[in-house]
Amino acid sequence: MFKRMLSAFGVGGPSVDTVLDSPHAAPGQVVTGQVRIQGGSADAEIGQVVLSLVTRVEVEHGDHEFGGVSEFFRMVVQQGVRVPAGQLISIPFQLPMPWETPITAVGGGPLPGMTVGVRTELVIAGAPDKGDLDPVLVHPLPSQDAVLNAFGQLGFSFRSADVEAGRLHGVPQELGFYQEIEFFPPGQFAGQVSQVELTFVANPHELYVILEADKRGGMFSSGGDAFGHFHASHQEAQGTDWASAINGWLAQVAQRGHANPAFGGGHAGHNPAFGGQPGYGHQPGYGHQPGYGGHHGYDQHGHHGGHHRSGPGIGGVVAAGAAGVVGGMVLGEVMEDVFEGDDGGDMAFEE
Repeated sequence: MFKRMLSAFGVGGPSVDTVLDSPHAAPGQVVTGQVRIQGGSADAEIGQVVLSLVTRVEVEHGDHEFGGVSEFFRMVVQQGVRVPAGQLISIPFQLPMPWETPITAVGGGPLPGMTVGVRTELVIAGAPDKGDLDPVLVHPLPSQDAVLNAFGQLGFSFRSADVEAGRLHGVPQELGFYQEIEFFPPGQFAGQVSQVELTFVANPHELYVILEADKRGGMFSSGGDAFGHFHASHQEAQGTDWASAINGWLAQVAQRGHANPAFGGGHAGHNPAFGGQPGYGHQPGYGHQPGYGGHHGYDQHGHHGGHHRSGPGIGGVVAAGAAGVVGGMVLGEVMEDVFEGDDGGDMAFEE
């Protein structure tokens, strides 16, 4: 998408351009495309062609919070590439998306605050030369979409989304971060709960759903956080009555500050919390995900070390929804703006 000259070769050197077959993906899927290297004025030798997945992660340190770019998957596509002068070399690739990849699109449009990109890196004479950076719209799995649809059915409104460094208590994670999608609660809970945060952790067999509610303090009660921790196979999650489960959990949070949800049948509908657009799982070509199976259940008081941060108001979300799907070049420019200025390099997280 963005052809970059390889600085290691100077003026007249080769350039690289990574082209994705589709900018749309989902956790657990494979992104395909080609790395195209255009030869310059002289022959060139490239030691390695490397692709990685990157996202922006917020890190809390004491009372301060800062953001940086985190690489969470890396793959060597090809080694020992000779690029003759003036010739085009095309290298096909298949890049697997980790199951814990953050969601960056809901209802077919970008999720404000979220970015995931495929970065191309060429190793020349032992030194890396960062080239292309291509954005990917990561849509929810059908099982995740069922939960998001329930938030819309219940009258939640999207507040903000980000990725936090850290690990969740009692949840098996492969990556050293987790995504938080924050919502304003429905009207009937507005005076009792200030916001609800939703986190997904998926693997090939099941989906973990972690909820955190900010409970407002009152004249005769103290505020604080309440947690809900659910897990189910992907297939079972699609058939769960999440609206009833979430509403029951939130009602008990508002009354007593703890959770005891029940699972039922049924299927969630559209997603008014994100502007009323249908969920990605209902679009053709993305309704099936391999590896469904496993078991379901829930734990009371699923706790994690999350914290709270402000985000764009609902007005910005409505504007974003009205704009529809952002074009590739525009989204690419957003990615560049987000990732520029991180001179400290990639943050390293335990995996």
